[in-house]
Amino acid sequence: MSHCDKPLPRAANILAAMLSSTDFALDFQSRILIVDDDPALRQLMAEFLVDHGYLAQTAESVAAMREVVERDGADLIVLDVMMPGEDGLCGARWLAARAGPPVILLSALGTETDRIVGLEVGADDYLVKPCSPRELLARIRARLRRRQAQGAPQPASACFGFGGWRLDVERRDLRDPDGIRIDLSDGEFNLLRVLVAHPQRVLSRDQLLDLVRSDKNDVYDRAIDTQISRLRRKLNERQSVELIRTVRNEGYMLLPKVSPA
Repeated sequence: MSHCDKPLPRAANILAAMLSSTDFALDFQSRILIVDDDPALRQLMAEFLVDHGYLAQTAESVAAMREVVERDGADLIVLDVMMPGEDGLCGARWLAARAGPPVILLSALGTETDRIVGLEVGADDYLVKPCSPRELLARIRARLRRRQAQGAPQPASACFGFGGWRLDVERRDLRDPDGIRIDLSDGEFNLLRVLVAHPQRVLSRDQLLDLVRSDKNDVYDRAIDTQISRLRRKLNERQSVELIRTVRNEGYMLLPKVSPA
């Protein structure tokens, strides 16, 4: 058996219930590695994640996991605990020692001691089998958002230019292409700051929420839509060129390139 499994035919009758949910934003970028000695289960999980917009790869053992991580890398690993040979705890320990990607352990062992041991060896989360695919997906998304928020560029004391505009983050000052200052609310400024830190990339509402919250601001769900609308209106009053694009069912994107100003 190869270390990276080839796609198997879709088990549509089994996955039908899993795939009925469409309330999750597609990612299209993050690579998830599923490590499990059960070929049917790991392929079902891989197909489920692919259908929700992720890049999914599988491995049948900890040894295979190491090979995939060293060769291709991964943004997150779903790792079964109870496998022959090296178990998932060994794998999680190996990853933690190398500051590897986030790890979600899956196990039929669900006592408090089992969960504590799993977290102490370096896992970021622990789910007891059998688990809901929706819950696994939600936990994957939460871990990826947290990782993105922690690793996001922090323009703490810098000026940035985009499409003729100038944003001074330290002074919380936004100037239009004519040099006129634009007044922004705290929420509008913090959203613009996040968009400027991630230009030409679609950010979902959930990602925006997490990135804005990482700046210790209280912003909630639909408030993102409202503040984006107000921010866009203020920008459009000064310039007719589209700066913030709504990507249907995915999120928002700052269109211009960003450079130090």
